Amino acid sequence: MATIETVTGPIEDSGLGMTLIHEHLMARDEGVAAQWPDLAQSVGGIPERELGPGETRDTAFEAARAAVELGVRSICDPSAMFLGRDVRLMRDVSEDTGLQVVACTGIYTYDHLPQFFMTRNPDQIAELFVADIERGVQGTEIKAAFIKCAADEPGVTENVEKVHRAAARASLATGAPIMAHSRPASDTAPRQIEIFAEEGVDPAKVQIAHTGDTDDLDYIERLLERGVYIGMDRYGLELYLPYEQRNATVLALLERGYAERMFISADSCASLDWFPWAVVEQLSAAGMAKDWDIRMVPQRVIPDLREGGMTDDQLETMTVRNPVSWLTGP
Repeated sequence: MATIETVTGPIEDSGLGMTLIHEHLMARDEGVAAQWPDLAQSVGGIPERELGPGETRDTAFEAARAAVELGVRSICDPSAMFLGRDVRLMRDVSEDTGLQVVACTGIYTYDHLPQFFMTRNPDQIAELFVADIERGVQGTEIKAAFIKCAADEPGVTENVEKVHRAAARASLATGAPIMAHSRPASDTAPRQIEIFAEEGVDPAKVQIAHTGDTDDLDYIERLLERGVYIGMDRYGLELYLPYEQRNATVLALLERGYAERMFISADSCASLDWFPWAVVEQLSAAGMAKDWDIRMVPQRVIPDLREGGMTDDQLETMTVRNPVSWLTGP
């Protein structure tokens, strides 16, 4: 029986249970948080909503408790560098709520890299990822269980390719799987998969996140033919694809026999500092981020997919068996 690293230590793979593969307990700009820790979210310098003491932490605990109450046993939190990774917070949340949290290593960037990484090659970057996986993250004994990288609107730039090759080499060295943020509208996934293949990574180790941002079944099937997993993982983010189209796409793929290659999740962030609070309210009011939180999949998506024809076995495959298979490897 294989084991899976969580923020409270390794568990047997049979104990992972129902898993949301892509949820963030906190996402923030770590540079801003480090340099201006008391900064309020504001528009034009005028505070719109002051953050109360500990609020960022509190929202993480609240989200975790809500997930557990709805039957979620585990989450994978893909908060890597530039997303404010904080494994101590993850551990505190897990110990308090019972939610098992699987942490990652990696770099989340669409192109920018600090000078430190500009002057280092993929092998040197991979060494840092390997250290997180084998020794521990951020000065703790908490070990990362997967590797995160990303490509978005700018495409697979030179810097993005460097991070992907580092992720691939760290995966080969440790056996850890890779979660690659993709952007279907920019057709990033084929090149991302190609890089991993060039590096010799087994496609069964690769998850192409945010594939569910498109309902182009031909595009999705071309990815699946390469042997990778796909994340149908942004439920609630209507600005990328409306809810009904997401469900129709998942149901069509289930009908075509792809349950064993899919995950469902929301990519929710218990707290997120990317936008001033007034903008967040505008996005919500416009329906561009509707019901977008960690409760959405168990509370709304699963019942609606069941009504559309999803079987209990298909649900078990996507939320229990697939996470174990991806995390432990072929």
